[in-house]
Amino acid sequence: MGEWLVSIAGTPEGARLATLLALMSAVAHASFGALQKGKHDPWMSRGAIDLWLAILSAPIALFLVPWPTGQTMVILLGALVIHFGYKLSMALAYEKAAYTVVYPVVRGSGPLFTVAAASVFFHEYFTPMQWAGVACLSGGILLLALRNLSEEKIDPAALKIGMFWALIGGLTVAIYTTYDAWGIRQSLNPFTFLAWFFFITALDFPVLAYVRYRRMPDRPALGPLMVRGVIGAVIAWFSFGGVMLATRLGKVGEAAVLRETSTVFAALIGWFILGEKVGPRRLVLMTMIAAGAVLVEMGG
Repeated sequence: MGEWLVSIAGTPEGARLATLLALMSAVAHASFGALQKGKHDPWMSRGAIDLWLAILSAPIALFLVPWPTGQTMVILLGALVIHFGYKLSMALAYEKAAYTVVYPVVRGSGPLFTVAAASVFFHEYFTPMQWAGVACLSGGILLLALRNLSEEKIDPAALKIGMFWALIGGLTVAIYTTYDAWGIRQSLNPFTFLAWFFFITALDFPVLAYVRYRRMPDRPALGPLMVRGVIGAVIAWFSFGGVMLATRLGKVGEAAVLRETSTVFAALIGWFILGEKVGPRRLVLMTMIAAGAVLVEMGG
């Protein structure tokens, strides 16, 4: 399977599969974000997800795929540091602000940086139509965040802190997308990179969550938290794994932009599942985001 994926990279068939993987990743990532922001403490939710990511990924990494080379292992250690920064910023943002505010800010600021980075590191270039699509998508996402922000009733100081960490999260999204795309291209087998990526980068937050759990005066029940962790771990494989395979098969910038349609799905999740309001203006902005993704895809 890994050899076949490598063989179609850069071909029309690979580009079509990359598009499908990026869109699948968008749906999965919206669900993943909702799981971390749900009724549980975001630190505990992320810790439970990473615990199960490590548990489920370990046998795959150790017994089912080839072991990584020394170079790949060094790249994976770099990914551990970068993704820790991303997870830390997301936990701090979710701790202070609403999901429908934090998520669009993070996802809206990422594509512009990622497309620029892809042009430098991977020599990818967007057509004018594609740049118009990026502007439409990112603009729609950030306007959605501003719309949601105008309705927030929480403490302004806490909201500012949440927004700050959301912007840091957006920057780390661009960094890890570019870095992971480079990393998976250095591995002879993309599934080796993915399996070890999920195992190694999941070793940090369970420790933080355990320390936090021990200090909590009112500790949450572990049963529901573990269920959330298992579900989140499976979704993470589709979310992060899908977009990394997409960047291996096609253009990094296009995959990154298409993945940010996750904001549309996140708004729907916030509306139907988390009970957050979605009115006509948000629906218009969601349409704008989707239209931007279509322009990026058609303009390539």
